[in-house]
Amino acid sequence: MDLLDSHLRGMAAALGPFRAVASERLARWGAQLAGHLGTGGRLLVAGNGGSAAEAQHLAAELVGRLRGERIPLSAIALTPESCAVTAISNDYGYDEVFARQVRAHGRPGDVLILLSTSGRSPNLVRAARAAREVGVRSWAMVGDGPSPLAEACDEVLCCPAGDSQVVQELHLIAVHVMCEYVDAHLPGVLAQAGSGRREAVLVS
Repeated sequence: MDLLDSHLRGMAAALGPFRAVASERLARWGAQLAGHLGTGGRLLVAGNGGSAAEAQHLAAELVGRLRGERIPLSAIALTPESCAVTAISNDYGYDEVFARQVRAHGRPGDVLILLSTSGRSPNLVRAARAAREVGVRSWAMVGDGPSPLAEACDEVLCCPAGDSQVVQELHLIAVHVMCEYVDAHLPGVLAQAGSGRREAVLVS
């Protein structure tokens, strides 16, 4: 058995259905994030295990850059802060590890993205509920089918694959494409924001 061929067949089988469910949503999410982050808003992002790595990857693409030079954008991964993660886990339980950070860092209108292959992680579900409490929009990237996380979030991208490895790889594609859309829309957002500031100065 060729493991590479087997894995690639699974990925190839998922790409067409993924394109059908992801194309419009990623374009819209990217445009909305550009409008939010480009005017001083913040993105929070979290996941467990491999999805924690993808959460940090997403934050890095926005704070750093994906391709061309641009302003840094405010994106915080809730996973790598070891002191906060261990303190919250010790004092409140691991199910609260992201929810408490959402309450600390989230502001009304901000966005929280939660990544999970199963969509069943209690700490992510609680984070989505905390987001609702503080007026933060919650988006989930999960695997195929219904899940508690999908139900708890405002919007969801369900990646149509039964293999958790393929789901994670589709999430990485989604992260990169969404960031591409952010970069594509950001110049227009900044130009409009600059025009608004100039008009405000003239009026005052």
